[in-house]
Amino acid sequence: MGKRTNQGSVFDCVIFHRVFGVVLFLLCVCFLPHTIFTTFAARAAVGTVLWMAYWWITEAVDYAITAFLPIVVNALFSMTDMTKVIANYASETILLLLGASILTVSWEIVGLDKRIACTFLSITGTSLTTQILFWFLLSAVLSAVLPNAVVVAAITPIAVSMLRYLNITDVSKSEPASLILMSIAWGAGVGGLASPLGGAMNLVVINYIQELTGKEYMYIDWVVKFAPIMLLLLISNCIYLVCIKPKGVSLEGSKEYFIKMRRQMHKISRVEGIYLVIFLAATVLAFTRNLYAGWLANLKPAYVFIIAAVISFLIRDEKKEKILKWQHVQTKVSWSLMYIFAGGLAAGTLLTATGADACIGQWVSKLGLTGGFLTVAVIVMVTILLSDVTSNTATAAVAVPIVISVIKGIGSDPLPYVYIATIGVNLSYILPTSIRSVPVGYGLKPSYMFRKGLWLTLIVICIMSVSAWWLMQKGWFR
Repeated sequence: MGKRTNQGSVFDCVIFHRVFGVVLFLLCVCFLPHTIFTTFAARAAVGTVLWMAYWWITEAVDYAITAFLPIVVNALFSMTDMTKVIANYASETILLLLGASILTVSWEIVGLDKRIACTFLSITGTSLTTQILFWFLLSAVLSAVLPNAVVVAAITPIAVSMLRYLNITDVSKSEPASLILMSIAWGAGVGGLASPLGGAMNLVVINYIQELTGKEYMYIDWVVKFAPIMLLLLISNCIYLVCIKPKGVSLEGSKEYFIKMRRQMHKISRVEGIYLVIFLAATVLAFTRNLYAGWLANLKPAYVFIIAAVISFLIRDEKKEKILKWQHVQTKVSWSLMYIFAGGLAAGTLLTATGADACIGQWVSKLGLTGGFLTVAVIVMVTILLSDVTSNTATAAVAVPIVISVIKGIGSDPLPYVYIATIGVNLSYILPTSIRSVPVGYGLKPSYMFRKGLWLTLIVICIMSVSAWWLMQKGWFR
């Protein structure tokens, strides 16, 4: 009887969350200030994002199902051209994730995943602190010069292979595994700020800087100006990750054990070597895109990984039999990962296409900011939060011109404030949108990311506001 009662209460709770997500949408449509969100479409777009966020956090329905809400709502209320929304579900990044997922399925089939996992464990050991810091810093360093999505798509499967080797198959039930995957996504976001090559959002900012200054912008200037900010971000993020990890918990085994295991492994087989070369070749080509873009304009990282995935199906074993068969591979591919990522992109499209993000920016511009510390804090807070619900690039495209117009309106030099806005444009920790959908696709609970990411967001807003204000006072951003 007690068991049925408990099940009934859980069911009632799920029903409540499902209904309340719809209520949030309706509240936004009806009660968001019409003087700020002047159109029904803009209010509905904000409502859709809040509905999705609530369902993701409360797990009211499967994460992938929530990802289709932009299509459902837009079909009912015609907020924007549906082709713009649908395009997100077949974007280049989705193809990149699909290709990378297929390649890593091949590892499991031929046993390469165990070899890779054992190699990494013999290098890093099983200390949870070491593991978290290693994956965070690795993704941060790579994201300084590479697209964040490429970094997360390439690194996360390696970490997942290591976890499976340690018999951690359900990330949602393992806090150490959740922290490791989350640190990869967070590290990639932080690392993107380090150089102009960290993402398209940085190139958008550079375009505005060149318009303001009237001269070519040198990339080295970017690296120098953001160096102290990067140092603070890396230190604060690392400290936070170490502080939130469960105490006295480590992964099974020891570094010495995995060193011994690696030495006892048989020599790498022919098919293992082939699949390793295919993955490494795809990764290198994706990372060195700038070297051949002039000759192969269409060979973008997404298509490199798709080509590699197609090639992987052509490999045969010593008996001339196919190693990969689609009937088996499709059961192993993380389809939910791609749908969640696409849903986040689609939500951002709704905000941008309906002008909802511009409405938020215009509202900020009317707060009576005077260019002091409060102005800096508001810019940092709004850009970080906006980056969580839409793409970093879209946030840069919307926020930077508004910042420029507001600061010019109060008679100050907008350049330092553009740099400050760039900090927030690159950072986001809370919702499973953009690159943060990748660990969710592998089992990380959005509710866990929300709880841990919310506190880090508040900490980062405070640290970045104070440090950016101090640096601006010292003339650092001029």
